[in-house]
Amino acid sequence: MSVPRKTALTTGFLSLLTTSTFASDGAAVSPYAYELTKFLGLPVTNAMFTGWALSLLLIVVVRLMVGRPQLVPARGQAMVEGLIQWVYDIMAPIVGKKVIKPVFPLLLCLFTYILIMNWSGLLPGVGTFGHFVPEHEITMEQATDMQHSGAIVREIDGKYYDGHFHYFFRPVNSDLNTTLALAIISFLAWIWFVLKYAGVKLLLFDLFGNKADKKEVPGYIYVPLFGVFLGVGLIEVISILSRLVSLPFRLFGNVFGGENLLTSMHGMFAWVLPVPFYFLEILIGFVQALVFTLLTAVYIGLICNHDSADEHAHAH
Repeated sequence: MSVPRKTALTTGFLSLLTTSTFASDGAAVSPYAYELTKFLGLPVTNAMFTGWALSLLLIVVVRLMVGRPQLVPARGQAMVEGLIQWVYDIMAPIVGKKVIKPVFPLLLCLFTYILIMNWSGLLPGVGTFGHFVPEHEITMEQATDMQHSGAIVREIDGKYYDGHFHYFFRPVNSDLNTTLALAIISFLAWIWFVLKYAGVKLLLFDLFGNKADKKEVPGYIYVPLFGVFLGVGLIEVISILSRLVSLPFRLFGNVFGGENLLTSMHGMFAWVLPVPFYFLEILIGFVQALVFTLLTAVYIGLICNHDSADEHAHAH
């Protein structure tokens, strides 16, 4: 019990130290990522840089933990296999036996990547190091007033400037571009797996088909139901397209809101007050990674599981 407790306290203490600069500026987290440089004419932002660095680190850590896979796993391999088995046990009943094997690598990668990126804002150095970008020259009186209101003010060569502090590292999923890219991947994967394992016919029937039993429903009711289910199908299409809005904004809002919460807590009192909120953000980061992955699994399983559901119903 003593080792985890010391580890948690050390992590919280390091996080407080590395984010105290961010809190002292009194500025809220920027809603957009800062451009660091360009590569082949395309902007490279601080969120992208953080994501690449953590992805590379994750690959290296997993490779070192697993090493050469053995029949009797070592501690590192057992931990990785435990994570894989845990995700599999949760996703398999949702997706169904028919498609769990081809879908599982996607779900495992989504959960692991989103989880690490959700927690990236808690790492020492993220939201701390950067450079000040001046915008306007101001007087000493204006600088004093603006500092009291929480603005970022710097003295450069005897002159005062207001501006922004551009950080080299940004929490990855606090950038809407990242969460939107994840939602697009999830959406395209849904289209691919549904068309491959369910087919166009089943997809169209699931959206617009008449689900009433012709033997049990009179004809004067059964025929008008085609129009009803067609209207319901159009609403369902809008609901499916809205996933490109709900998935990224839910993830972005929780992570971005958590970063602003930690910043506000640091602004109030930088040393003790923020510690409970770090543990809250750990929980929220885990829940949001699980929710995003579960929703992806549910979307795929709702259609691809039709055959299994029909077989179970006939058998019953």
